[in-house]
Amino acid sequence: MPKPGTPAPALVAHRLDGPDMDLSAIRGEAFVVFFRGLHCPACRKQLEDLVAHLPAFAERGLTVLAVSMDPEDRARAVAADWAVGGIDIAHGMTEATAREWGLWVSDRVVEKEPPRFSEPALTWVLADGTVGAHWQQSVPFGRPAFEDILSGIDFVRANDRPPRGAA
Repeated sequence: MPKPGTPAPALVAHRLDGPDMDLSAIRGEAFVVFFRGLHCPACRKQLEDLVAHLPAFAERGLTVLAVSMDPEDRARAVAADWAVGGIDIAHGMTEATAREWGLWVSDRVVEKEPPRFSEPALTWVLADGTVGAHWQQSVPFGRPAFEDILSGIDFVRANDRPPRGAA
């Protein structure tokens, strides 16, 4: 799992429309949403909710990315079938990359799932490329609210707090 205050692991994935997404090339801070994929209704709900919060992330100078292990065809279905306009959707994250990020990886238990996929996580990456905060789950439910995350980012910045959990 990425330790707050340490360099974020490498993250390269394929964008639907544009060049590959490389986290290290982003100027400023980033907010990465790791999602399970097309099969996950909780991911759909989370990403559709994220759309409403994109302006708040942008106001804070955060580039928002959503990435999954889904292949391109499933990622295109996410973009077409879900109300996720404005979110930079990336696909094809490798299992090795998911594991470098400390994500839990699951095998299919029902037919609509891909053979293997990562479980959800959220990561705030600071402008210096270090992890500011990381929220991770082994199940699709119980995700933190974006309002809480945004207010936490505001508090950290206003009070010049270091990344927590680095001890």
